[in-house]
Parts: sequence; structure tokens; C-alpha cells
Amino acid sequence: MKSRFLSIVSCMFLASLCCLGKAPKSMLYDRIGMCSSPENGGLLKEGGGYYIEIAIASFLMPESPDDEFQSNAQKAKTCPLPICTANGFFPGDKIRLVGPEVDYDRIERYTEVAMRRAAEVGVKVAVLGSGAARKVPEGFSREKALEQFTEVCRRVAPIAAKYDVVVVIEPLNSKETNLVNSVLEGLEVVKAVKHPNLQVLADLYHMAVENEGPESIIKAGKHLRHVHIAEKAHRTAPGIEGDDFTPYFRALKKIKYKGSISLECGWPDMKKQLKSSVEEVKRQLHEVYD
Repeated sequence: MKSRFLSIVSCMFLASLCCLGKAPKSMLYDRIGMCSSPENGGLLKEGGGYYIEIAIASFLMPESPDDEFQSNAQKAKTCPLPICTANGFFPGDKIRLVGPEVDYDRIERYTEVAMRRAAEVGVKVAVLGSGAARKVPEGFSREKALEQFTEVCRRVAPIAAKYDVVVVIEPLNSKETNLVNSVLEGLEVVKAVKHPNLQVLADLYHMAVENEGPESIIKAGKHLRHVHIAEKAHRTAPGIEGDDFTPYFRALKKIKYKGSISLECGWPDMKKQLKSSVEEVKRQLHEVYD
């Protein structure tokens, strides 16, 4: 019993280091998580994964009263794996980050609740993708939209800092949005804002779709705080179609990346494919790091 307790404590401690980007380099193989709900925590744990990445808008419910959020808070507490990252920040059908309808006050109120609840369930890294919310409307100035998005990031970062959360900009491919489509473009926003709680993410699926090479990871360097992974053709889980991620992993090794890697992909059959997918990511990581 004592041994099991110590194992759990050790797991939680290493998870917190992982979320903070301070885990030892040699532990990268053990910093693989999945974008999913806490209900799949047991399945991921059995498959060799390490943490769950939840959805901010749907799970943290930032515009709903605290009492309505409590059922989800309880799910987080009973999840067999840590919840240390989150994505799906702003719902595009409700909140606009660019264009003529931007409401900065509402964005700040939403972010305040989102980050407070994120901290409550253990989240340390919040992914700002929100492709629909940041899509530049037809006829609207792209330059103005980029200024607005940068201003949103400038307002979001200090709120996240209050709750010890780092927000990472997620570049998305041009089929999903028309603003910030590469790691380098995300990096430019990070450099413009100049706040330690705003950094950038590298999504290997979006990078592949946009033909963005591993050199962008190297240029991002210390500003890279999180990674998403999926195969290029159909956004499948690693190992299903056989994509080679080692060039990107070599770039992560070169910058001494200490963050985590989340599977963000479709699952034809999660129960059958999850374990082998995690094993495939670990296999490719071992090929690079060992």
C-alpha cells in the first residue's frame, strides 16, 4: 500500500514538472498525453500515457456559473491521470478575437474564469488555437486582425500568470483558419507581446499540412512550450499510417525541449489503437534520443 502511494505521489510530481516544462530531458518518453476527456484517463494510463488534455470551452465552461462547473471539477479529481494541459480556448460561435465584433472586456472576463478553473483542476498550459474565433472575416484588414489578435494575447497573458498558467499560441493550417498558420508567425506574436506567460506551440500535423519544416522548431527555441502530434493525411494517431516524426523530434532534442507531447488526432478505434500509438511515439523518440 505504501509503495503504491509513493508511486502515485511520484507520478503527480513528475506530471507537475512536465506541465511546467521543467521535467528532465531523459523523461520525454514519459511526457506523452492525449487530448480527451477525463473519462478516458484510465484507458490512456493502461496504454502508457501520462496525462489528459481537456477542452477549455466545453469542460471548464467559463461562461457558466461555478455550481454548474462542479460536476466537471469532480471528474477531474477522480481522473486516474493528471490534467495538466487544455485546449479549445475560445468558442468561435460565441466569442470573436478579430474583426468588427471584438469585445475585449468579455474576452478578459472569460479568460479570468477559464484560468481560475484551469488552475483548480491542475492545468499549467492552455492552448490558444480557436481557429474559428480568430478567422479574419471577408473584407476585413488582415493587418488589423493581426493587431487585434496580438492585443488579445497581450490581455490574456497576465491573467494566465495570476494562476500560474502559460498560454501557448497554436498555429493552425490554412484550411482551418487564415491567421497565424505557422510556428514562425506564432513566434512573431509571442515576441511582440513579450510576456513570459505567452509562448508558442508546435502542432506536427498542422506543420506537415503547411509544409513547415523542423527548422521552425529550432527557431522557436525556448519559446516552444507544448507539442501536438497526429499523422498528416487524415489526422490519424501515430502508427496508423506510418508517418515519420523523427525529423521534428530531432529538432526538439536540439533545443532541449522539456515540455510535453499530446496526441490530438482521430481514433477509428481508440481502445484498440491507443496503446500501439503511444508505443509508436515512444519508439520514434527513443530512436532520436537514445
